[in-house]
Amino acid sequence: MKKTEKGMAASQGRFQKKSEWRVILKRFCRNRLAVFGIIVFTIIVLLVIFADFYMDYDADALTMHIELQYASPSPEHIFGADRLGRDYFARVIYGGRVSLSIGLLTVSLALLIGGSIGAVAAYFGGALDNILMRIMDIFLAIPSTLMALAIIATMGSSSVGTLVMALGVVQTPRMARIVRSAVFGVKDADYIEAARACGTKNARIILRHIIPNAMGPILVQATQTMSRVILIIAGLSFIGLGIAEPTPEWGSMLSVVKTQMRYYPHLAIAPGVVMGLTVLSITLIGDGLRDAMDPRLRN
Repeated sequence: MKKTEKGMAASQGRFQKKSEWRVILKRFCRNRLAVFGIIVFTIIVLLVIFADFYMDYDADALTMHIELQYASPSPEHIFGADRLGRDYFARVIYGGRVSLSIGLLTVSLALLIGGSIGAVAAYFGGALDNILMRIMDIFLAIPSTLMALAIIATMGSSSVGTLVMALGVVQTPRMARIVRSAVFGVKDADYIEAARACGTKNARIILRHIIPNAMGPILVQATQTMSRVILIIAGLSFIGLGIAEPTPEWGSMLSVVKTQMRYYPHLAIAPGVVMGLTVLSITLIGDGLRDAMDPRLRN
């Protein structure tokens, strides 16, 4: 009898999840701005991922060619060359690889830590919920950029690992609160009660039943965090506390050319526009997901 009830609960949960995701996908595809965001972001990601197939990192992005110093955009060098004669298109593309990698790793870390804290707090509630959320409130009271700077200064370096750790910790409280809210919305559903009645362990209920059915708000928050992290990385690199030369990164590239923008504006326009398009596309995707998953907007 217990096996039958457990199977019925699992089947009900899977059916509801598949039906809901079909509706969400259909509504998302009707949002032109969201589709535009998906297309732009996909193009940027493909250019970044497959960069090694159409350019050489060492030869194009790192090797100096003084004879090409401040070269204007041309068919051979689409974005021109920087002050050391390095191909600017290659540096923008590989800079995107750094920014997107840090952004993705930061979101993953924030989801792992913050998601675990939020899910446990919401599922068990009571004193544990109050303790965990008050700790998160303490972290939220500290400005995120200031906290990131403090962590970077404490760790004594600005490597990729340090940035991921610092930004992951900074974004954890927001992620914890979003996951907590999402879990509260589904933890008392009928199929969750059926799983409890069947003796399913709490960890399995959280991982297999609650989290998959609470992914809507979590995905929206993940896209917002990704765009926010890319801007923070650029800001830290711009002031010299992020990724340093010669490794290309959009913020550090803007920092290097800030005194030459008047004479060579293309050196600032290229990384600025690409970064702006990346953040805009991620934001549009997040807005599209939010609208598609909002039950108040469903037709």
